[in-house]
Amino acid sequence: MAARVDNISDKSVEELKILKDKGISEVNIGAESGDDETLERVNKGYKSEDILEQCEKLDEAGIDYWLTFLNGVGGVELSQAHALNSAKVFSQANPTVVGTGGLVLFEGTGLLAQYRRGKFNPLSERGLMEELKLFIENLDFDGRFITHHTISMNLNDVDFTQNKEKILLNLQNGIENLDMDKLTQIRNNKRGL
Repeated sequence: MAARVDNISDKSVEELKILKDKGISEVNIGAESGDDETLERVNKGYKSEDILEQCEKLDEAGIDYWLTFLNGVGGVELSQAHALNSAKVFSQANPTVVGTGGLVLFEGTGLLAQYRRGKFNPLSERGLMEELKLFIENLDFDGRFITHHTISMNLNDVDFTQNKEKILLNLQNGIENLDMDKLTQIRNNKRGL
């Protein structure tokens, strides 16, 4: 099932164990960032320490979990902190899967409104790939890595630890060789998840 960090916070470890007994064996957590300033900017309602605290409860209850990194959500200004602090937090947790997705400014979202007011500066396609590379370079976990990026290369791998260098090489190849204008057009034409 999918959940937000604050969906877990109002449950005790005992209640989580009951949910596991009822069939909830894995939770996909849309953490989006491990950077407190980025989390505040997008009104997530929790901090990085809360992510770790709730993941610890899931570990204790025996429920596996994914953590999702939203590539680009910090914008240009927070890109480095977003990538580095997210990698740090995700590495401290015990996810079975780390997933990433690239930010799209959909109609009706707060970030699109901020962008239109000149208060959010989104990353270019190259910037998104460079941020993702920084995140991956600093990520250390033993599990699967999945990306739902608009880029047309395979960065997914079953075993992140064994394939981290291959993933980084593929990403660097994309940074150097992909048509950024075409990728921008693909992202701009997205209308939904």
